[in-house]
Amino acid sequence: MKEFKLPDVGEGLTEAEIVRWHVKPGDPVKVNQIIVEIETAKAVVELPCPFEGVVAALMADEGETVDVGRPIISVDDGTGPAAPAVGEGTAGGRAQALAEDMVPEPAAADEPPAEKRQPVLVGYGVKPGAARRRPRKPSTASPATSSAAAPAAPAASPAAPAVPARPAPEPAVREAPPTGSAAGSAARRAAVLAKPPVRKLAKDLGVDLATVPPTGPHGTITREDVHAAVEAVADAGRTAPQAVPAARGGEERIPVKGVRRATAQAMTASAFTAPHVTEFLQVDVTGTMEAVTRLRALPDFAEVKVSPLLLVAKAVLVAARRYPMINSMWDEAAQEIVVKHYVNLGIAAATPRGLLVPNVKNAHELSLPDLARAIGSLAETARAGRTQPAEMSGGTITITNVGVFGVDAGTPILNPGESAILAFGQVRDLPWVVDGQVVPRRVCTLALSFDHRVIDGELGSLFLRDVGAMLEDPLRMLAWG
Repeated sequence: MKEFKLPDVGEGLTEAEIVRWHVKPGDPVKVNQIIVEIETAKAVVELPCPFEGVVAALMADEGETVDVGRPIISVDDGTGPAAPAVGEGTAGGRAQALAEDMVPEPAAADEPPAEKRQPVLVGYGVKPGAARRRPRKPSTASPATSSAAAPAAPAASPAAPAVPARPAPEPAVREAPPTGSAAGSAARRAAVLAKPPVRKLAKDLGVDLATVPPTGPHGTITREDVHAAVEAVADAGRTAPQAVPAARGGEERIPVKGVRRATAQAMTASAFTAPHVTEFLQVDVTGTMEAVTRLRALPDFAEVKVSPLLLVAKAVLVAARRYPMINSMWDEAAQEIVVKHYVNLGIAAATPRGLLVPNVKNAHELSLPDLARAIGSLAETARAGRTQPAEMSGGTITITNVGVFGVDAGTPILNPGESAILAFGQVRDLPWVVDGQVVPRRVCTLALSFDHRVIDGELGSLFLRDVGAMLEDPLRMLAWG
């Protein structure tokens, strides 16, 4: 019998969620057969089985978050007697096993206590006898547990008569003034001093006279007292929070985990660590749109998707070569700026699992057709949920295409470890001045966010200006590249 422990499939990941099992207890498995899909903070990963044999038990449920190093499946490989499966992977069975494991067995006379401590992923776990978990109570009491629990209650004297349990008093909605009598509410109302017209007024207004403080002679309740009681209730209603009727359809709570949790943590850290500056530039991209049409007709791009994003990516690569500080990072620990002479170009992708930013490795070395294939492959893999952790690590600069959502511009947040991100807005037909004449042109807005610790305003402006100039006239990419 062998157990397969959840490995670290990324860079220092500590946990993963079981997305889907491909096997069940009793199924035969072979070495390198895909047995489970897990979702880490970066991607969905398929895990192969390192053993050959028969699945004895699944030790984690689908949707459960498991720590790295915890066994998730046991396989009977025929090397020894099969250990009994714990609840066949159910949460209740594992909890029962954990409760039993927490109770240390008595040590043998010739065995030192230290040898009873079981090694775990980090350290040696809990010392036997140091902690004992209280056993769980079963959901339905058995005769044995009922008889065992009976002595805990004090035994009643046989001679004592049975006294029926007194029902709990109903909570009083209103506090009545003391009347010196234990009579019911009707008796209390009768003891109230009020004239018949006042009683009728209170009845019409729904006021309980037993709750109205009297101000008349000899403790008599007056009309003014009744009206004051009504006004007091109205004032309380205005100051107290009003009950809001439930909206149709109710509410839904979505657990934040996996990619969404990692993205939220990374964006929060980036927003409150790096001083962001965002600059905007409106660009006439009519020449770029014409170039995209011509590229699509070339044989080299016959089986490749050509979009304006391709030329935006090429313009960013050329401008990064002209201004290397754009492609750098701030090293807080060393208090240094790390300038990177290679470009791993990140392409932000919106997926059902959340925002992913895979990057094209060494994008600066790729030809335009190869760059188009790489961007298309990243987008397809991200939409399919098959992006691997290695594809999202090591990015140096990022492009986010907000134009596909019909958005003109935004203020993008830096991807952690990078110093610049460019947002590419939607391309729209707008009036534009060309040679002194107002003509319709294809126009978009570029938004560049950068880390002001690394990039000052002049450098950011020069980089954004050059990217815009290349999108206005794509021939500049050849001249400057």
